[in-house]
Amino acid sequence: MRPLHLNLEGPSISMERKNTSTDRIFKLIFNKTMVPLSNKGDDSLTTGSLWVSIQRISWPMLLIMVFQFMVGLTDVYVAGLISAEVQAAVGFISQLYFFLIILGNAISIGTVSLVSRAVGAGNIPRALHFAKQSLLAGVFISALLTIIMVLFYREIAKWAGFPEEIRPVAEIFLRFFAVALIPNYFVIISSAFFRASGSVTTPLITMMVFCAVNIIGDFGFVFGLFSLPELGFSGIAVATALGAVSAMCSNLLFLAAKKWRAIYSKGWIPKWAMIKIIAALGWPAAMLQIAWNAGSLVLYNMLGRLGESNIAVLAALTNGLRIEAIIFLPAFAFNMAASVLVGQNLGAGKPDRAETIGWRISRAAMIFVTVMATAVFIWAEYWAELLTEDPAVMKETVFYLRINMFSEPFMAMSLVLAGGLQGAGDTRGNMWIIIIAMWLVRLPLAACLVFWVNLGATGAWIAMVISMIIQGILMALRFKKGNWKNSAVE
Repeated sequence: MRPLHLNLEGPSISMERKNTSTDRIFKLIFNKTMVPLSNKGDDSLTTGSLWVSIQRISWPMLLIMVFQFMVGLTDVYVAGLISAEVQAAVGFISQLYFFLIILGNAISIGTVSLVSRAVGAGNIPRALHFAKQSLLAGVFISALLTIIMVLFYREIAKWAGFPEEIRPVAEIFLRFFAVALIPNYFVIISSAFFRASGSVTTPLITMMVFCAVNIIGDFGFVFGLFSLPELGFSGIAVATALGAVSAMCSNLLFLAAKKWRAIYSKGWIPKWAMIKIIAALGWPAAMLQIAWNAGSLVLYNMLGRLGESNIAVLAALTNGLRIEAIIFLPAFAFNMAASVLVGQNLGAGKPDRAETIGWRISRAAMIFVTVMATAVFIWAEYWAELLTEDPAVMKETVFYLRINMFSEPFMAMSLVLAGGLQGAGDTRGNMWIIIIAMWLVRLPLAACLVFWVNLGATGAWIAMVISMIIQGILMALRFKKGNWKNSAVE
């Protein structure tokens, strides 16, 4: 990747020092959880013990992943209490919804890279300017996608390949989820800003809010508990939308605190030079996620063509991914820690420290994941029973877990090193590796094993393992090559 050179200092931003009632409230509630925007002092991420820096960023990220997992698991569990059809629809629609928030995630990756390096260099005004431009872009894109979803939800469900028996459920979910797009984009991008600046417990609190609202809403709206209206399976979608709105309000409150209030000052006008830099980092990340999620939709579509067993297989894939998400928790937490730490250390002019951090986090993640994968492999039947009582779904879920556990250490290595590359701004390298692993290995191999060799769903599970092993090896080679050290914004 060709190095990006940026010399946008931006106007100075004055911090208001008047001690208002809002300040006092935030001091009482949040003062101990918020880390100042600074690269100086004992709490620096660019000096001192590497392991102290790693654990300081990693543990809140791990808890965020835990809460996200609880949300997804509750959605699938409650759907399973209704029917296998609803459970299959929830898994399918989750893959499609991830596709719709791809651009928000891509913007957040650019935000983390640019803000973390600005903070590492001590240039706080630049960090705030990039945050504003990222939020502007995110709100505009999500508003456009909301309009498209509201107008064409039937066509989207048909295009995605939902089986006829679950398509009506999917259409209802799409309409409700359209309402949650703008809040979701705002939360994704603003949380990335907090994370990149070192205030990792701020998005943790926001995720706790989202989790509480979503879980209570799942049970409350589906079954009419807690004096809430009984909405059936539609209640799952309503709970998700309300959770996203609540999380957005939480981050808006955090931004009103004295530490961050400058973001509400003047400057909310698109600055194309900055947006161009964000786009340069974000479009490969968007293409990466498009390639991954489109590939996942193709795999769902492929498995949906297995005749009478398709519903059981789709439900098993939904359950397997949710259980596997437990193993992803430390890997994703370390991924985000690697992104922030590599970015800040590159910004501080310490590329060797950044590289050492990447490898250390990668090894720690592989150890965590290997232990967890072993436990899931041994007790696969127990985990499957937690999500379904259908014998066919349970059997296929166990097959999925037993086969896919062999790829988990490679998944951890791939995720963590990808985070380091993203923090460095090397998003193109990640993009090509994912495209190769998904479209040149996983999908062709799955089609061959499922339909030609007649292995059925088991063939798809085998293809997933082989592609993940190749992906992990390619990511390690990319990180070891070291070209990403020259990708830092200057």
